[in-house]
Amino acid sequence: MQANLIDFDEKQQVFHLHNKKVSYLIGIEDGGSLSHLYFGKQIKQYHGQLRYPRRDRGFSGNLPGSLDRTFSRDTLPKEYSSAGEMDYHTPAIIACQQDGSNALMLSYEGYQVVKGKPTLSGLPQAWVAGDDEAETLIITLRDQKTALAVQLKYTIYRDRAVITRSVEASNDGLAPINLEKIASMQLDVVGRELETITLPGAHAHERQLTRAKLEQGLHVYASHRGTSSHQMNPFLALVDPATTEFMGEAYGFALIYSGNHKFEVEQDQLQQIHLNIGINDFNFNWELLPGASFQTPEVVLVYADQGLNQMSQTFHKLILERIIRSQYKMQPRPILVNNWEATYFDFNEAKLRPLVDTAKDLGIEMFVLDDGWFGHRNDDNSSLGDWQVSSEKFPEGLWHFTKYVHQQGLKFGLWFEPEMISQDSDLYRQHPDYLMHVPGRKPSPSRNQYVLDLGRAEVRANILAQMIKLLDTGEIDYIKWDMNRHLSDIYQADLPAQRQGEVYHSYVLGLYDLLEKIVDRYPNLLIEGCSGGGGRFDLGIAYYNPQIWTSDNTDAIDRLRIQAGTSLVYPQSLMTSHVSVSPNEQNGRITPLKTRAIVAMWGDLGYEFDLNKLSTEKKAAVKQQIACYKELRPLMQYGKFYRLKGAETSNQCAWQVVSEDQKETVVSVVTVAASAQPAFTKTKLQGLDADLVYEETTSHQQYGGDELMQLGLYDQLEAGDYQAQMYHFKAIN
Repeated sequence: MQANLIDFDEKQQVFHLHNKKVSYLIGIEDGGSLSHLYFGKQIKQYHGQLRYPRRDRGFSGNLPGSLDRTFSRDTLPKEYSSAGEMDYHTPAIIACQQDGSNALMLSYEGYQVVKGKPTLSGLPQAWVAGDDEAETLIITLRDQKTALAVQLKYTIYRDRAVITRSVEASNDGLAPINLEKIASMQLDVVGRELETITLPGAHAHERQLTRAKLEQGLHVYASHRGTSSHQMNPFLALVDPATTEFMGEAYGFALIYSGNHKFEVEQDQLQQIHLNIGINDFNFNWELLPGASFQTPEVVLVYADQGLNQMSQTFHKLILERIIRSQYKMQPRPILVNNWEATYFDFNEAKLRPLVDTAKDLGIEMFVLDDGWFGHRNDDNSSLGDWQVSSEKFPEGLWHFTKYVHQQGLKFGLWFEPEMISQDSDLYRQHPDYLMHVPGRKPSPSRNQYVLDLGRAEVRANILAQMIKLLDTGEIDYIKWDMNRHLSDIYQADLPAQRQGEVYHSYVLGLYDLLEKIVDRYPNLLIEGCSGGGGRFDLGIAYYNPQIWTSDNTDAIDRLRIQAGTSLVYPQSLMTSHVSVSPNEQNGRITPLKTRAIVAMWGDLGYEFDLNKLSTEKKAAVKQQIACYKELRPLMQYGKFYRLKGAETSNQCAWQVVSEDQKETVVSVVTVAASAQPAFTKTKLQGLDADLVYEETTSHQQYGGDELMQLGLYDQLEAGDYQAQMYHFKAIN
């Protein structure tokens, strides 16, 4: 076993983080400037050739008091930069001091290397199973005038092409400091032409893979909605122009955070690339009193030299093994039916029982009761915050119904929206101050609901106590944790005026505190995250919730791009994907039931329509789908995932999963639009053993692994739009 993952060369003043897959090099330059040297494929030993060349650059300032015009922090590729140090790039940190200035001169002070990975208090994070799995480098930079210390934390895993980074700022001085911006990481790149890949979108149109060439200037990918958002996922990749799914270098960056985020990519006048990632500085101002510290969220850095699929697989493996903390992270996820599209708010126990009966007959494993079971909620205008069971809909109590569900052999799930409040609620009438609002102003509704002031401990305690009364019964196996609007009216009632810039981050910390208490108290509870679909699909939520509702858009064809974009970072078992009614309620598209099921099987399968309105023939088809998925479920949810073809660039989408031992694989191909004169297309598989023979389980046709990967198969031609095929291969020798 490799003895050290982190070395420091005293003579060269260079840190080398390394394993058998990656290397990361950091140098100490003039004036204690911390220089970024390299991040990429492993190198065995560094000989000092990347010391930044000296050259007098016009309009680039020099070190304070120095007459050396050939060295400038403005051009030096750095690990972390601040406002006020003659660096005209977008700074990673801005700190306002008592005299009103924001000038910092952060210089190297020292370092330590620790085994394993220190815990980041109050934040979700990547974790380790033992101290031998990773090492962490902590480099301290300090501003002498203010005594502000900035610790850069780097963790390298022993067996992964992964490094995590975060920053902790400590005020060791005598006067308060206001952090107006503090990024979790900075990385500067010299001599590379790179492109960006991001995941922008909208409600019902999340995570649309978008690739763009970098040009000179500042490019910002961000959310300031209070959540990670439908509009811009907290992920970015830098890739070579020639990088494809299976070739070329890719650098992936994912922020473990569920609130406002900001990814800044700047290409300067020297074609150097400057990247900052962290909390969005919009309306952010954190008061750092003497003796206090501030810990930023963590960023996961992934390197791949064999294309985007390799990058994705590295993310998937890390997320499953070292970010999701739930005991369900590698367990089969139950097939469920949700009553929402069957009943909406119009239900009672008598109406729900036939759905449960049919679900049992079809082989479904869990019944989920969605919105409308609490307070006097018969539409979406009331009762949020009143988590007491409706006596009108359940006159004998909810447990009378849950007992029936369990007697049928199904698990029981329940919908919550713990972060929201209705003005028509007992909670609001008792505690109107719990509603987040700016004093003297009327708060703005969205879907006629409002945001709870979740940064306050007493607000969280109230919601937690209500949830505990329900969850302590042990009758609830699963909850869907929803959030159906973004934040507004930003104000926290227990903070003074000068600290209102802390509210956005305080809200997220409050959310994590509430989730932490629920997860710790109920380790057997399966929690699915949701925010109007995929509006909070991030690694912070994944840390607590092993599955997330991918999108409110359940149309199979729209889901091709949504799920493909999601898979760029997130494993398929994190994605819940359901079969819904046709014509689809979001876009009116009519899609074959077979296609809807094949697409939904690339995730955690469920059903969203009224099962009792299905014909006998379609019930039989659903029953067969469920039986098929149960057989394939371990592979579909946890197999190594490949994107073979992308619907964003062609008329087809093809996905594949391969078992760890390479003896089993499933492939699906979806053709979007039919043609009167179709071109013949082929699908080539990936990740198989070239020396094995595989049998397709339906046709019983046999193929060599090398044939399937090198020759591929002709795709079937069927009449009609939106046709799909699924193939299951097993090795026979």
